[in-house]
Amino acid sequence: MVSKKITIIFILIAICITFVGTAVMSSFVSISLYKNQKTDSDDIFNDVTIDDLDKFNEVKSILKKDYYKNVEDSDLLEGAIGGMAESLEDPYTVYYDKEEMEEFNKVSQNTEDTYVGIGVQVYMDENGILTVIEPFEASPAIKEGIKSGDKIIEVDGKDVTTIKDEDVIINMIKGVENTDVKITVYRPSEKQNVEFKIKRKKMTVVLNIRSKILEDDIGYIKLSVFDNDIFNNFKAELEKLKDKNIKGLVIDVRNNPGGLYNEVVNMANYILPKGVIVSTEDRNGTVEKEMSDANELDMPLTILVNENSASASEILAGSVQDYKKGTIVGTTTFGKGLVQTTKSFKDGSGIKLTISRYFTPKGVCIHEKGIKPDVIVKLDEKYDNEPLSLIPEAEDKQLQKAIEVIEKEIK
Repeated sequence: MVSKKITIIFILIAICITFVGTAVMSSFVSISLYKNQKTDSDDIFNDVTIDDLDKFNEVKSILKKDYYKNVEDSDLLEGAIGGMAESLEDPYTVYYDKEEMEEFNKVSQNTEDTYVGIGVQVYMDENGILTVIEPFEASPAIKEGIKSGDKIIEVDGKDVTTIKDEDVIINMIKGVENTDVKITVYRPSEKQNVEFKIKRKKMTVVLNIRSKILEDDIGYIKLSVFDNDIFNNFKAELEKLKDKNIKGLVIDVRNNPGGLYNEVVNMANYILPKGVIVSTEDRNGTVEKEMSDANELDMPLTILVNENSASASEILAGSVQDYKKGTIVGTTTFGKGLVQTTKSFKDGSGIKLTISRYFTPKGVCIHEKGIKPDVIVKLDEKYDNEPLSLIPEAEDKQLQKAIEVIEKEIK
């Protein structure tokens, strides 16, 4: 979810759009003819043979002539463009048509404190399937039995497994208050599909942060997502805890799918000594480094992680681990070490694409590997599909181990 800088995909799309503009959308001009036109970008097609281009045109002709419905050139073009992004098999690289881009922008610009929906925190898994991290407390979703790990495959009867952007699916789930939405999930723990009919309710956006004092004057800060102002909120909550004379700190990023790159960099800078926080490298080998100043947090620290801790959460945990600034406790993290950006086109469509990988201070890329905790602790199996908020503190083995680690340092 780090974003969060033009690649070959963008260049290819620009060429396709130029091609269609030349054809005046009346029909597809033969790509083989386009191949023979000399432009500065001809080298992009160097690995494509004339036979390949002929096949493209033949498929187009067959669809135009023999498909049982009338086929519009514009629809074929949209499919071809979307197919270029999909062919990369990267769930984080997605083409949006005009309508999808409008929905994407609505979500990204939404700053309201409430919404009408079912109340779940979700992420896109490695296969591009929208997966429930956990349902919120007192939400319609938790009332009807949605569980952590459920994979959303249909919304109101429409297959959403081919939609590779979570915000588009989330907007399909949202709607008018007190109306029903039908959700079909695949539940891995039961190896079967489960159908739900859930009444939408007005939901208050879950606070991105909460804090409290644990036993032995140990502070606890839970970060749900790295959204706007999370760093300032973190500092404010930590100051409140310091005023109560805490002796150590637990930062909980379990089930935190990530968020804004700058926010986690600022937070890591606040915690770490002078040095590299995180670095990114693009396809050309260009490396950009984020640096920490000499100021650092001076108290025992543990960070709680699990398999749903991703992206920005992994930047924080990885940097703390590399500097031995604290102890990482829990289970191996999700493993998303990619950076995305979004490009818009004149017709209102757009593309979100992966532009680089990020590395921990020691130069480790954790993509598809995750961060292995210093102390591995699993929750009891009975809590595998339960929201963390419903686990009694005394039975949260990961939290209890984090407390134990700090207690040993205090003594």
